[in-house]
Amino acid sequence: MGNYTVNNVDSFIITGFDHLQNQKLLGSLILITYILVLLGNGINLCVISTNRHLHKPMYILICNLAVVDVMYSSTCSTTMISVLLADVKTVSYYSCISRMFFYHIGDFTECMALTLMAIDRLIAIRLPLRYHSIVTNSRTFLFIVLTWVIAIALMGVLTSAVDNAPYCQPVIKYVFCDYPSMIRAACVNPEPYFFLPAMINLWWFCGLFPFVMCTYAVLAYSVTKLSNNSSRKQMINTCLSHLVVLLSYYAPKIVSALLTRIGVVLTLTERNAILIISSLIPPLINPTVYCTRTKEIRKRLADVFLHRKVAPNNLKVLA
Repeated sequence: MGNYTVNNVDSFIITGFDHLQNQKLLGSLILITYILVLLGNGINLCVISTNRHLHKPMYILICNLAVVDVMYSSTCSTTMISVLLADVKTVSYYSCISRMFFYHIGDFTECMALTLMAIDRLIAIRLPLRYHSIVTNSRTFLFIVLTWVIAIALMGVLTSAVDNAPYCQPVIKYVFCDYPSMIRAACVNPEPYFFLPAMINLWWFCGLFPFVMCTYAVLAYSVTKLSNNSSRKQMINTCLSHLVVLLSYYAPKIVSALLTRIGVVLTLTERNAILIISSLIPPLINPTVYCTRTKEIRKRLADVFLHRKVAPNNLKVLA
């Protein structure tokens, strides 16, 4: 490391797409995906926030997930779109750090939001008579705020580490600004800097993910005990929709971690592909699943697009 000359870097150059031939095509696909993410999550937020009969814990959690998805996808998509379509590869130093900060907050809160939603469904099915006394709007807000506070604190530590690292050249070999790409752009030994992220990942993969899967195993067992076929079918649909959302988030991360652990060396292109998929697919799938699989949201959308007025009696039924 003594051969490097530390420079005052005021901007970074994103070079992760330089070797690709069809950059405009990829940029167009990312742009379309990003528009769909904004549209889907925006619809969920508008439908739930404007209908007071949907101001219940489960829908508050869906709103939180929609906000997280918009932030999570925006911090990376805007950079990739500007590089691929506008050919603007330079990102200012503080813009890069701020995008990294909000990107990882979105990543962390997405994981926590999925965990809270799994706990909510577990209580709803296992303790249906006590659900409304245990899971209240105020407690739901409290846990959501707590996850955001923890995320901001952890990412503040990572951001401080990045900001204090010395940089020798303003080149980021990945496709947008995140913690690993910025640390690898610094003229430091990266290993000590990855200790805290490694602990967070260990907590996700060995703690939260097994816990959430266990909750769905308990839910599946509970569903088999239901005697009412209609209730059983509804619970199965609910569990399947949540599992689709959960796996869309964890699958790319698990694949990347497993390949690395078994000794598979991923090329830069393969790493970037997994990074793009893990950053854009979950925010795209989440609103689609909840719009199509949640009866109340689906009915409300039908009322809006078909210009139907919802009768007060119907609203009471939905509530």
